[in-house]
Amino acid sequence: MPEPLRARRSPLNDPSLASSRPSSTPASSQYPPAPFDDHSSTPSSFYSLASAQKPSLTNRPAKHDHPVPESKRRKTFWDRCGGGLNLAKGESRVLLGLTLLGAVVRFWKIGRPSSVVFDEVHFGGYIQSRFFMDVHPPLAKLLITLTAFLSGFQGGSFDFKDIGREYAPDHVPYIAMRLLPATLGLALVPLSYLTLRALQLRPATALLGATFILFENGLITQSRFILLDSPLIFFTALSIFFWIGFSNENDLQRDKRGTVGPFSRRWWIWLALTGLSLGAVVSCKWVGLFTIATVGVYTIVQLWLLLGDLRVPIPLLVRHFVARAICLIAIPAVFYMSMFAIHFAILSNSGEGDGFMSSEFQHTLRGHGMEDTFADVMVGSRISIRHLHTQGGYLHSHASSYPGGSKQQQVTLYPHRDDNNLWLILNATSNPAIPDPETHAPPSPIPDRSTIVLHHISTSKKLHSHDIRAPITEVDYQNEVSAYGFEGFDGDANDHFIVEIDHSESDGSTAKKQLQTLRTRFRLRHLLTGCYLFSHKVKLPDWGFEQQEVTCNKNPSKENAVWYIETNTHAMLPADAKKVNYRRPGFFAKFLELQAVMWQTNQGLTDRHAYDSRPHSWPLLLRGINFWVKDHRQIYLIGNPFVWALSTLSILAYAGVRALLILRAQRGYKDFAHSQVVFYDRLCTFLAAGWFLHYFPFFLMGRQLFLHHYFPALYFALLLAATVFDLLTSLLRPRIRLQLAVGLILAAVLAWWYLSPLAYAGKSDYYPHESSGVPHAQHDPAATTTALGDAVQPGRAGFAPEEKAPVSSSIPAPPPAAAAAAEDEPLFVDDDTVPAREDTEVERDVTTRAAQDYEAEQKEKEGDLGVGVAIPVAAEGTSALPVQAIVQQGEGGGAGGPKKDKEESAPGREADEDEEEVVELLRGRAGRKLEVEQVANGRVRDREDEADIDLGDLEDDQD
Repeated sequence: MPEPLRARRSPLNDPSLASSRPSSTPASSQYPPAPFDDHSSTPSSFYSLASAQKPSLTNRPAKHDHPVPESKRRKTFWDRCGGGLNLAKGESRVLLGLTLLGAVVRFWKIGRPSSVVFDEVHFGGYIQSRFFMDVHPPLAKLLITLTAFLSGFQGGSFDFKDIGREYAPDHVPYIAMRLLPATLGLALVPLSYLTLRALQLRPATALLGATFILFENGLITQSRFILLDSPLIFFTALSIFFWIGFSNENDLQRDKRGTVGPFSRRWWIWLALTGLSLGAVVSCKWVGLFTIATVGVYTIVQLWLLLGDLRVPIPLLVRHFVARAICLIAIPAVFYMSMFAIHFAILSNSGEGDGFMSSEFQHTLRGHGMEDTFADVMVGSRISIRHLHTQGGYLHSHASSYPGGSKQQQVTLYPHRDDNNLWLILNATSNPAIPDPETHAPPSPIPDRSTIVLHHISTSKKLHSHDIRAPITEVDYQNEVSAYGFEGFDGDANDHFIVEIDHSESDGSTAKKQLQTLRTRFRLRHLLTGCYLFSHKVKLPDWGFEQQEVTCNKNPSKENAVWYIETNTHAMLPADAKKVNYRRPGFFAKFLELQAVMWQTNQGLTDRHAYDSRPHSWPLLLRGINFWVKDHRQIYLIGNPFVWALSTLSILAYAGVRALLILRAQRGYKDFAHSQVVFYDRLCTFLAAGWFLHYFPFFLMGRQLFLHHYFPALYFALLLAATVFDLLTSLLRPRIRLQLAVGLILAAVLAWWYLSPLAYAGKSDYYPHESSGVPHAQHDPAATTTALGDAVQPGRAGFAPEEKAPVSSSIPAPPPAAAAAAEDEPLFVDDDTVPAREDTEVERDVTTRAAQDYEAEQKEKEGDLGVGVAIPVAAEGTSALPVQAIVQQGEGGGAGGPKKDKEESAPGREADEDEEEVVELLRGRAGRKLEVEQVANGRVRDREDEADIDLGDLEDDQD
């Protein structure tokens, strides 16, 4: 840092700075002098984590010539709050003004649109007490549900599942529900101001940082709908604010009365509030763990410095450790688990999420319980068999055949109770025939290593396997499992399976010797091939009704080959025979199981999405998320480019200056001997560490990620931008500093205003670049997830897309009449819900082959392999679309789109390949269509026919 920083003005000779520094007061005062201040006559307390070599996080150095006696100083509300909030009287009016302005920005036309927009599909489950599965903890959803309940909403028939469905006919209080996240988004504005002031930065700096938060378009858009990110960011900011306040209290010298300093009442309050906020942030989303990590790192630093301070006795060190363990570990954990206790209490009825949970868990839900069933499994028992380690469900068969392989009847796993799950268990070695109850022969049990036959009751076929490859997992060690036979047919040896009881998994001595319902865990080994009945998380296609595949695996993993019997009835067992049922799990068992299922489901969100993005693109704001489009109105999540750029530049500036300081220290320079350097270094390091810990973990995730995942890190980056401004203007006059802050504020407001229609569902002229080759949704209703707004014409608000084109739906384009009817359908993006497998590939075969062949011929004629031929567009004033762009899209330019085989257009392909139909390129604002009609019989163009495509003829074909 430059040498002149040592001669910086103090609050005594510059009144504008007086409120931005802690007062110099006697040792018993509320704000003692900084321990590294050469002008202080009061020694630093040994309670403080700061010393001359290790200053505190927030104590700003200053000169103190004439301290004001505490008795003559009138305490304000902020003084009584503590936490380093030494605000001047006029700053309360500034806070009020920021809050009122933020209310206008956040609440303006919050009822638009009046339909389900985004990830609002789970709130109906709480209203109707139906169990559902979500990958996020419940706090944010509970708060929004509470708002709906207090507004008189009782659920009714509205289930929130249809994106685009209107709220009004069902009297849903959607405005009140949206007001909750909007209010939390509003609270972020004054909270950011107080955080910067608690960091001992100037009022002008705090005003600048709060204004950045106020006019950040992405934060505004995200807070105006029933989404989880606004509560997440609010509790993240609240946790950091309370932690900074606690650190300020911890740095104060304890007085004789114990009213300030460590272990005072205020010290405990700030520490406990930090713990509660950490519990709240992790109860909204697991991203809150990054906030816990941020606070945890600095807690370890504090304790480490205490441990190295020889003036701190061991009992006092233990007290510090225990206090932090209680408030920062126990309180967040208890708060987090209490949210799930409320979650379980409300969702007490069976719902659509049952299939994700174990049978024991489902047994605790009303409407999904099971009656007691016979314990001993006998020859002739009617049983249902469940797979143990996946949630695929019951061994199942139905009257549909495999389309390939043996073409015998399908055997699958089905997650719901059904008559097609029932099997009759027979002894294959003694008498494989179905027992006759009229004979009154006593039923016999089925011991370990018995050879059995499973007879499917509904279709009179038997469980069967043979040396034919499985329908989906076509590998040598996976055989097909089918149901084979007919009524009266005794079957063959391929129907025989050997029971192998798993003693380590079975419960009870009897269950380890013979089959028992619920208690015995067993494997079924095929007698002839030696493979084991097996299932894994692989879904069959539409012909298998998307049920889970069942195979016979010669080398199975143990967990995926284990089964158990859930229900058991037998006509010849007495009514008073021993019966069993599921054990009802307690809260902790249910809690741990749900955490495991949430983690597995979250890890399964790996499919690509039209608007997903990777972390490297977030600081550069390369693309946003399209929320909704209807009637020429659009909601598009995009950040404020000016604010975003300042935040990214601040991160880079900090990294560069910090590296320079390290190099200078290695060269012997004494930069860190200057108190100002230490002060700003501590502040910037804390905020940069928060940004790092909230950003870089996303690089380790393979799941779907979106721009809004960067918002918690963005909050730290914006606070850092304000801190960098404070540093850069530290030697300027107050008036000049204020003028610079006003200039930056005006630039942020102008950028917000320019993009504001995208946040408030205004009339939208934000069309993509013609060169992107992406049709506008208003012109092509079939492309239900096209990237509207990812790029715009020159002079319009928007940002260029990534190199790859976004993925469109694979739903075939509707005929013209259907297209007109579909024009009003809203465009939406749904994030983080439990995934339903969806094909998002785009069929572009005709476009690709026609463009490739045509371009190849043009290149051959012109002798220039680098030239792309442009097709004129239909509408005036739009740029031409290069055929090269079409080729790039057809070859997999889209995210997750198919990569076409480059040999498709080779001269040697057969002449009787699939016929291709009309290709429509929907271009221009007016929706005029450019139709290129090519029928491909083997090749789009016969090599022997040298007729060229006339561009003039194409123009004549336009509508």
